[in-house]
This record gives sequence, C-alpha cells and structure tokens, in this order.
Amino acid sequence: MKMKLRRYRPFVRSGMQSMLAYRTDFLIYRLGDMMGAFVTYFLWRAVFLSSPHASLNGFTVQEMTLYIFLSFFTSQLSFSSGSGTIGDEVKDGSIAMRLLKPVDFNLTYLFDEIGHKLISVGLLAVPIFGGVLLYQLMHPVISPFNLINFLLFLVSSLFAYFLNFYFNICYGFSAFIFKNLWGMNVMKESVVAFMSGTLIPLVFFPENIAHILQFLPFASLIYTPVMIYLGKESFNQIILAFVIQITWLLIFIVLSKIIWHLTIRQLSVQGG
Repeated sequence: MKMKLRRYRPFVRSGMQSMLAYRTDFLIYRLGDMMGAFVTYFLWRAVFLSSPHASLNGFTVQEMTLYIFLSFFTSQLSFSSGSGTIGDEVKDGSIAMRLLKPVDFNLTYLFDEIGHKLISVGLLAVPIFGGVLLYQLMHPVISPFNLINFLLFLVSSLFAYFLNFYFNICYGFSAFIFKNLWGMNVMKESVVAFMSGTLIPLVFFPENIAHILQFLPFASLIYTPVMIYLGKESFNQIILAFVIQITWLLIFIVLSKIIWHLTIRQLSVQGG
C-alpha cells in the first residue's frame, strides 16, 4: 500500500507547485469568492432587518452570518475541479500523456487536487475559519463553539470532498463525447450552488422540496457539514446525513468506473 501511494507523490507536488506558480490567479479567485460571501451576507442582513421576527426558519441573524461564511469555507474544502480539468485536457490533447502513465487515471486527479488543497485550504483556514471562531467568541450565547460539532463537521467535509470529486469525475468523462465542457461546467456549478444550500439554506425551501433536496447528493456538499457545525442536527439526523453521504460516494465511485468503460471508447485526442 505504501509503495502504491508513493507513485502518486509527484502528483501531490505538481498540485502544490501549480498553486504556487499562479499565486495571483489564486488570490483573485478567492477575493472574488469573498466578495460574493459579503454580498450574500449584506443581502441576508437586509432580509432580517426588514423582518419583524428575531429569527427566520430557525436562524437568527448571527447564525445566518455564520452559515454564510462557513458555507464559503466548506465550499473550499469540498471543491473539486475534476470535470474542468478533464475537459481542458481533452480539449488541448494533454490527456493523452495522463493516459500513458502506469497509474490509476482517477487517482492522478485526486492526488493532484490534494496538492491544491494543502495550499489553498492552508492559506484560507486561518483568516476565514479564524474569523468564524472570533465571531463565535463575540456571541457565545447565541452561537457557542462546540468541539464535537467541529470534529463531526471535519468528517462530513471530508466525505463531501470525496463525493464531489467522484461526481466531477463522472461529469468530466462526458468530455470524451462532447469534447468541450466549458458551458456545461458553468451550468453544473450554478445548479450545484443552488441545490447544495450555498446561496439559500435548504430550510428556506418549501418543506417537500427541502426534504427531497436533503436526500440528493448536492446537500451533502455544503448544507450538511454547515448544519452539523451549527448544532442544528440531532444525533439521529447526523447519522442519517453520514449514511447519505457514504451511500452517494459509493454510487459515484461505481458510476465512475462504469462511465469510464463506456466513454473511453469515444475519446479522440485533439490538439497536442
């Protein structure tokens, strides 16, 4: 096992080096994400200020503030660019070199992304999560920090990442047929952002729709980890959430192998 993992160390280093090589690109994207988080915060603040009630659907303005910035941080933890990377490599022909390597195709993307995560999450953890903890210390009665919830949040976020990774791998294999995924990726990211609770917590949806969305894989990416951190899930709900995450993860792992065998025959390398 150790020898097998050693094969993928170069991919981790490559991921780290690519992040360090394009620092300005990384900072500009993260700045754009932060601006989006602050815009969302001010929109929700306006909603709460215009409401005669102190809480909406079980959220106070302080809890909604935490939800917004935690969802931003969680989106960085669970983010996967697999579909975009596969689409770009199919378009420019560089996927041929990856296919020639004597290693597992999917794992090359996984370890490359791990290198990305070590840099991106490492740089964001202190300012973003540190700010969340500071906010909680300022409002200890309304939103106290809970170590158990924090640990469960990390476990759920780990499941969320692997789930998102294999979902993106499955989605990315469609590039073998369609050749260019740019437009489809934009559509996919918009749908996922909406259905994962990034923009609006699922409890604000009509009850029947919210119930359905919670059993789909997208809620497991953002909504589930954040609600666990905020302590809004009971023990039974947390167990059910983990079961849903693991079930969808296994489904997408199996699907990735099936779709690979169905689509690899359709691949024609462009560019080069």
